[in-house]
Amino acid sequence: MIFERGHFDSTIAKESLMLKAFNKTRLFESVRPTYSSKPTVFLSHKHSDLNDLEGVMGMLEKLDVEIYIDSMDKTMPNQTCADTAHRIKDVIKYCRKFVLLATEKAIESYWCNWELGFGDTHKYIENIAILPIKEKGGYDFQYKGNEYLQIYPQIDYYKAGERYNTGALISEGYYVCQPRDKNGTRVIIPLRNWLYS
Repeated sequence: MIFERGHFDSTIAKESLMLKAFNKTRLFESVRPTYSSKPTVFLSHKHSDLNDLEGVMGMLEKLDVEIYIDSMDKTMPNQTCADTAHRIKDVIKYCRKFVLLATEKAIESYWCNWELGFGDTHKYIENIAILPIKEKGGYDFQYKGNEYLQIYPQIDYYKAGERYNTGALISEGYYVCQPRDKNGTRVIIPLRNWLYS
């Protein structure tokens, strides 16, 4: 499934949530390991995708994770420069997980692709997930990031009543799904379990 814009309700991310996320981003200021039982997530995104970003932040907040958003990092330089890249590299290495909010704008972004490539090198595939978002009314086959979904695990949503190949019921919710193998089989893990693994 490729989510449509607006699937992640941005009203969940009220001003207090944004302030909370901003304060959590401060934890990444020094990028030195500190003890926390919460997983850390580098959320790669296109800055113009604010409504989708806020909704995804709300969904992840419910799973009790620390989210890094570069646009909320007060240690970032005012203008993009080499220090920006060094800072992003440090935070990607520090964070346990890497999620690309893969809107079509993000897929076309040099920065998002650079971050994904760096994450691929340092996080390895088991710690990366693509969260695909298409334009409203678009068909899945038209989604520009389909090649990403053939390489990387993606975040998907399963409804009540869907079943595993074994016939057992799948609990409703978000899952991280491996790309389908040559037999069309797909390994899935609940998003919360993936975040805490």
